Amino acid sequence: MTNSAASNVSSSAASASSSYAEAGVDTAAGDLAVELMKSAVSATHTTNVMGGVGGFAGLFDVSFLKSFDRPLLATSTDGVGTKVAIAQALDKHDTIGQDLVGMVVDDIVVVGAKPLFMTDYIACGKVVPSRIADIVAGIARGCSATGTALVGGETAEHPGLLGPDDYDVAGAAVGAVESGSQLGPHLVEEGDVVLALESSGLHSNGFSLVRHILRSADLGYSDSNADLGGVIGEVLLEPTRLYTSPLLAVLDEPSLQGSVHALSHVTGGGIAANLARVLPVGSWTEVDRGSWSPAPVFRVLSDIAGSTLESSEGTWNLGIGMIAVVARDSAAAMTAHLEASGIRTWQVGAVSVGIRDLSGFEQGAKGVDGGAVRLVGAYAG
Repeated sequence: MTNSAASNVSSSAASASSSYAEAGVDTAAGDLAVELMKSAVSATHTTNVMGGVGGFAGLFDVSFLKSFDRPLLATSTDGVGTKVAIAQALDKHDTIGQDLVGMVVDDIVVVGAKPLFMTDYIACGKVVPSRIADIVAGIARGCSATGTALVGGETAEHPGLLGPDDYDVAGAAVGAVESGSQLGPHLVEEGDVVLALESSGLHSNGFSLVRHILRSADLGYSDSNADLGGVIGEVLLEPTRLYTSPLLAVLDEPSLQGSVHALSHVTGGGIAANLARVLPVGSWTEVDRGSWSPAPVFRVLSDIAGSTLESSEGTWNLGIGMIAVVARDSAAAMTAHLEASGIRTWQVGAVSVGIRDLSGFEQGAKGVDGGAVRLVGAYAG
């Protein structure tokens, strides 16, 4: 784990250090932050991690890839967006790290890859050691839950650019999958079942809209809301559900080998756009809104805004955090496996192939020329 930019300054250069302190960079605070996070980071390390915390680069032994016929590396990078503003407002920083892992590592499993290691980056206006330690502890817990080693990171102090209590977080991860075992549109067939995996809430997307709604209604994060069942900010900080380990278990289950054809992580863009990315050109599906009831957080925010749930479908996940496209004869077994791991799972549609009027469908997204998806019906009450 590399130290903060401040910590990389030589302590022997007394005059330079003094000037750095006058500029607002606290090297001692950076060093203390590293000390506070060391145990949490080390807990994610397996025998594959070479060296410990504090190196310039993290080292990971990948000699096990020799057993692969043709190993493919998968990589992903992301942040958690403006959800950090709520953590900062409540001075609660121990969950935002799990959000980061969810946004990064759960993209790795989408292609069928097993995550190997992750690095993080925290930029802040002022290094507050306990705050940084809380953030990294959350990242480490998420990494442990997904079988990912946290091998490095950077905490950079940016006085004058960010306020003393401001920070942002980002991360990147690497995974591996055997060539020929990767999931994607090339495996999807007509008749495949589309399964929804329940989200834990908003996850880490659409918070600019959330903040706009609350600001327009003159509501604060510390205010209580009976319909939400608690303090608004605390409900909004519910951490992102992690799907990697349960999905890897399904992929490794002998009775389900080859039955999972595609996965879609429902992040920015909503359900239809993200599902369309993993369907083949020429295919289409209709997602039945009546198959689930979005959680109160979505309904309450929509009510406060005076809008409908349908109007936020391109922004929020509305209760579906991950989608699996699976062979029809394996859908029930996969549902049972995921439910046993604590993830509510249900069928929302099926894949069709053929010519039809695609008016109102999302067709591909984010540069991917994929299938077509639209949501139909009314949400269950």
